[in-house]
Amino acid sequence: MNFELSYEQLRIREAMEKLCARFPDEYWLKRDREGGFPADFHQACASDGWLGIAMPEAYGGAGLGISEAAVMMQAIAESGAGFSGASAVHMNIFGLNPVVLFGTEEQKKRMLPPLIDGKHRACFAVTEPNTGLNTKKIKVKAEKRGSIYVVSGQKVWISTAQVAEKVLLLARTEVGLTLFYTDFDRGRIEVREIDKMGRHAVDSNQVFFDALPVPEADRIGEEGKGFEYILHGMNPERILIAAELVGLGRCALARAARYARERIVFDRPIGQNQGIQHPLAANWMALEAANLMAFKAASLYDQGKPCGAEANAAKYLAGEACFDACQQAVMTHGGFGYAREYHVERYLRESLVGRIAPVTPQLILCFIAERVLGLPKSY
Repeated sequence: MNFELSYEQLRIREAMEKLCARFPDEYWLKRDREGGFPADFHQACASDGWLGIAMPEAYGGAGLGISEAAVMMQAIAESGAGFSGASAVHMNIFGLNPVVLFGTEEQKKRMLPPLIDGKHRACFAVTEPNTGLNTKKIKVKAEKRGSIYVVSGQKVWISTAQVAEKVLLLARTEVGLTLFYTDFDRGRIEVREIDKMGRHAVDSNQVFFDALPVPEADRIGEEGKGFEYILHGMNPERILIAAELVGLGRCALARAARYARERIVFDRPIGQNQGIQHPLAANWMALEAANLMAFKAASLYDQGKPCGAEANAAKYLAGEACFDACQQAVMTHGGFGYAREYHVERYLRESLVGRIAPVTPQLILCFIAERVLGLPKSY
């Protein structure tokens, strides 16, 4: 058992820290205030070759594992970029895993290099207003007409749809749920941005497909197997989000500890008081425990071993630990924690993204109860 990062993983972390230093707190504060996709950050990651970290070398990627991708994403979040920075590149890192696993050679050569190079930005269109996490019940239809499919219907909570050139789309055909990766044709797709409480640098949207033509060549794998295909990306997605949550929590904790050392009240630093010390110490322990679970899950995945319980547990533990750390960072700052210039209120708002999505804490508890403890299914 080895709980240390490898030499290569440490170099990845150091390189990402150096890149992220070019985008300081003020950059992300401006993005939070004004909105707008952080295209320069996304392009910097692409230019340095990071978007293909877990993609095959044959198509321009680095061919590394989910462990290395988790190190990278954690470093981004921990830098102060938080979920805004991580979400700007998250889809590129592992979103097209279904194409890698189930796409044809022609599709891989056509679809993967532009994503890795940063020429294409992709959104992931699965969630619908009336189905939520009950993915098998989605209603967006893809009607086969000769060599094309015609897609109509509505999706919701679709990130980066304001700027995406491509969409990974799950839709219902005659034989069941089917996966497509195709052009985000704005002549046939209406995008309505959702006004939300945080992560303003990366948009969330309602998306309406109005008879969008999708070539048969853009269908991934077989008809009716789309849900099976996206399941292959769920565990690595949970692992990456867990790593990002730990990174964001660590960032908030570091700010809180620094403030507690420097803030003098009643002629002593507030960090000398156990009422400040103890919650922060507990936050550190919770974050580090979640981190161990995240990298255990990543190690299992990279070895090709089952990791569903560990990946879900990592996402749950990291979500709770991150939220608690961000909340405590605000409380440690007192009234200043409510001020944007201290950044911690932004971290608290963003921590809720990873706590809720892509799967709620409650459904993770159901999964562990059923799959690990052998209890009857509750839903």
